[in-house]
Amino acid sequence: MYVEAVVNNHRVEFLLDTGSDITLLNDKIWRQMGAPKLERTNIVVKNASGSEMKIHGKLRCEFEMKGHRTEGYAYVTPYNSLMGLEWIQANEEMMYHMKMMVAEVKAKDNSVEKELMETYPTVFEEGLGLCTKEKAELILEQGVRPVFRGCRPVAHAAMDSVDKELDRLLEMGVITPVTHSEWAAPIVCVRKANGKLRVCADFSTGLNKALQSFDYPLPVPEDIFASLNGGTVFSQIDLSDAYLQIELSEEAKKKVVINTHRGLFQYNRLPFGIKTAPGIFQQIMNKMVSGLRGVATYLDDILVCGKTELEHKENLLALFGRIEEYGFKLRLEKCVFSKPEIRYLGFIVDRNGRRPNPEKIEAIKGMVEPKNVSQLRAFLGMVTYYSAFMPTIKSLRGPLDALLKKDNRWDWSSQHQKAFDGLKAALSSELNLAHYDPRQKIVVAADACDYGIGGVISHRYPDGSEKPIAHASRSLTSAEKNYSQIEKEALALVFTVKKFHKYVFGRRFLLLTDHRPLLAIFGDKKGVPIYSANRLMRWATTLLGYDFDIEYVNTTKFGQADGLSRLMQKHRSEEEEMVIAAVESDVSSTLRECIRKLPVTHEDVEVCTERDPVLKKVKACVNTGRWMKGDSKLIAYYNRRETLSVVGNCIMTGERVVIPQELRTKVLKELHVAHPGIVRMKKLARSYVYWPSIDKDCEDVVKRCTRCQESAKSPVKVPLETWPAPTRVWDRIHVDFAGPMHDRYYMVVVDALSKWPEMVEMGTISAGETVKVLKSLFARYGLPQTIVSDNGTQFVSEQFKKMCEEGGISHIRTATYHPQSNGQAERFVDTLKRGIKKLKGEEKPTQETLNVLLEAYRSTPNPSLSDKTPAEVFLGRKIRTRLSLLMPRISEEEDPLSKERHAKMEQQFNRRHGTVPRSFEKGAAVFVQQWKAPHFVWKKGVVKRRAGAVNYEVEVDGKVIRKHADQMRPRMEVDSGLNTLLGVLQLQDYWHPTTGTTSQRNLSDVSTSSMRPSHSTQPSPPPLRRSSRVRRPVQRYGISNA
Repeated sequence: MYVEAVVNNHRVEFLLDTGSDITLLNDKIWRQMGAPKLERTNIVVKNASGSEMKIHGKLRCEFEMKGHRTEGYAYVTPYNSLMGLEWIQANEEMMYHMKMMVAEVKAKDNSVEKELMETYPTVFEEGLGLCTKEKAELILEQGVRPVFRGCRPVAHAAMDSVDKELDRLLEMGVITPVTHSEWAAPIVCVRKANGKLRVCADFSTGLNKALQSFDYPLPVPEDIFASLNGGTVFSQIDLSDAYLQIELSEEAKKKVVINTHRGLFQYNRLPFGIKTAPGIFQQIMNKMVSGLRGVATYLDDILVCGKTELEHKENLLALFGRIEEYGFKLRLEKCVFSKPEIRYLGFIVDRNGRRPNPEKIEAIKGMVEPKNVSQLRAFLGMVTYYSAFMPTIKSLRGPLDALLKKDNRWDWSSQHQKAFDGLKAALSSELNLAHYDPRQKIVVAADACDYGIGGVISHRYPDGSEKPIAHASRSLTSAEKNYSQIEKEALALVFTVKKFHKYVFGRRFLLLTDHRPLLAIFGDKKGVPIYSANRLMRWATTLLGYDFDIEYVNTTKFGQADGLSRLMQKHRSEEEEMVIAAVESDVSSTLRECIRKLPVTHEDVEVCTERDPVLKKVKACVNTGRWMKGDSKLIAYYNRRETLSVVGNCIMTGERVVIPQELRTKVLKELHVAHPGIVRMKKLARSYVYWPSIDKDCEDVVKRCTRCQESAKSPVKVPLETWPAPTRVWDRIHVDFAGPMHDRYYMVVVDALSKWPEMVEMGTISAGETVKVLKSLFARYGLPQTIVSDNGTQFVSEQFKKMCEEGGISHIRTATYHPQSNGQAERFVDTLKRGIKKLKGEEKPTQETLNVLLEAYRSTPNPSLSDKTPAEVFLGRKIRTRLSLLMPRISEEEDPLSKERHAKMEQQFNRRHGTVPRSFEKGAAVFVQQWKAPHFVWKKGVVKRRAGAVNYEVEVDGKVIRKHADQMRPRMEVDSGLNTLLGVLQLQDYWHPTTGTTSQRNLSDVSTSSMRPSHSTQPSPPPLRRSSRVRRPVQRYGISNA
């Protein structure tokens, strides 16, 4: 079938070939386009006969078809133009038109297909179907804990492709982004044959083990074939992305989550790789076809038959009605309609019933005669393996056993050929083959040699014996012969499992290998290893959807597969070739993407690898699987030998290309072209390239780059070096300034031991003012031994220096622009600023705000002071705050310690000052001391009440004032006559002095009864005694008073 497309504005007629992965463009048309420049390509293209086709190069084209324009590569050749699957699938709408065109062509010769497409068009529509009848439930084992795995790194070369695939799944509704999940599985990406990437979830990392087994019985062959008995016309229906058409329940969605470089995504549909998926799907299929005649289902395969064409058509229409009712969609190109026979599960089914499929024994019949002793030994090992239930087979091997003797020369004769053919016939006999029965244990064994691979699927019976169901083998291509031994062994496993897919998919089976390292790669304990060699990781991903255990078997006991690999048939199956080709294409494209980012070409790497003596040895070791001991240059490669592979004469480790020595400088320059830091440069390098010292080389490049050093960030901080702990308060103080705040500065002083802060408001912060404030603090608390400050001008001044010298104070200045060195003061300044910011809305004056902060800081327990407050350490006591009012008061009687302290203080004061107890009663007449400039005077007063132990309220001149007992003395009250007499006597004595005897006598004559004592209970003061000396009148200005 031919189609027309417009390529680079030129009309080109293409042969439509969906079996070709690539598109070919005739070189004459290329010349008509002006012979635009071609890109180099290493792809090898073969035609249907296996002959290699000549390729000039590849051309990036813009092509238009059916009104849809897109871009793609065309390979220029001398042959006719051919449109392959890559171009057809480049546009989904175009793909739909192609399928419909193919369907229309087929429908011309098949009225059944045409009627089905007309009657049930939605079943054939593009897009993903959705089952409307059932949802999938996933039930966990009792007591399991969620498993959350981190995302795996995605190579930069594949990042865009992965993003596109995630976007496609999002658009289809298969996945939904989530922000949180208890479960998460990593993803593994595999490129398909058409070049597109497939994202696979690796549920072997945890979820699969946590799920309860869903042991829904899958159909056995007898039941399937019983449904087809009597049929003469057969059809085989294939669902498109079968599992993804089943929606998960809401609870199940929470468990099926993948972790990607773009975050977490929850699956909304049943994904490939869930171990219970086959049973769930089979249950839904059985419900869908229940009650239909001539219909059997086995997972995503639906078989339909009819005794006549009319009955077959009716059965098909009934089935399609159910398919539409359930919401499923089909893959038209995989469906087969109205055939006289079908091949299924090792049998051919036709109008005569079923018979064994010759393909099961083709591997045995196609075995070529051995060419040497090792090949013969492998063949006889296979004979030995099956001789347990074929006793007569031993009699046929005599001539061949003779060739294994040491003294016998290898000489293959007709006698040996006859024995060999007889053994092959016995091994391929129906008597030696078991019919597939899924109720029996399934064993798959695979092996590889330098030039071939082979495998066998068998049943293991309860008595331990095994009987083969089918065999498979093939030779290796020239490219595959260059694989390492571990890759060949892995290839054998993938080849065999894919070959027997219909037998093993959805069932648990045992996978056997004689290569022990494969257990870590294909085992399910930790998921697919991240750093497996590129091919190994992709093949392991291919087997994620299968439920198997893998075991190691010693080579000497592995005859059932060893002989097939060494004496294999020459041809390869089309399906298996496509799978392997897809992986090889992925590996090659990864290599090309890695090198495309570098300033070297693929050819440069190949040539330099051949010239590099170390890499030549590494390449040989990878290919043979044998590593030379004692070579120190190979140790780094030996340690990662499981990740190494050879692709196009280049060595790769995982998805990174190994760079030869002479190209490393160029590559380092390219990696550092944007001047990334050490960490970013290493990450970039690890995405594309590898050599043993790559991390160190990246570090050296960054460290030696002048531009990087000039714009580097500050270095990582050195370990904290603490100040020596002071032994006494105020020994070491830390000084700093805070501000300006409201146009004012504040000096902050913090005691290193107690964390006691002092803050002094300052208008200016000159050296003189700084010294003045500090001296004021020193007068209060004494001189410190050490002052710590920054390098402010105040602290480096001569005045400050002089103050320190005079006081014997050591001054320590911290490093410039490194405030952490003066952490005590800096930390309090930070606390202060944050406190002011928090109190800003309370509209208090700045000084009042600071007082509140200081009080709070001084009275708050500090963890570094063993939860004591700064006040307790600095003052030896707690300071009283408003919060103290909440505490109950303790009287001296309740506090013996306080009582004792007060008693001692009182005793000491009394002794020093010679105190005399004195008290006054209410109403007592007293003299009180009052200030009357320029000195104190005594005024009369009367005690109104006692206001404390030594305080009184006294009425003086009509006003009540408070006075201390030390400011009061008793006052004697006398009558007026006595007062007059005393006044006269005193006046006479002043002007006419007499002898002391007379004066004394006159005073003594005064009756004491006329004097009224005060109400004071204290003894009266002693009487006034006057001097008895003879007084002469004073002469003023020489004039006598006489």
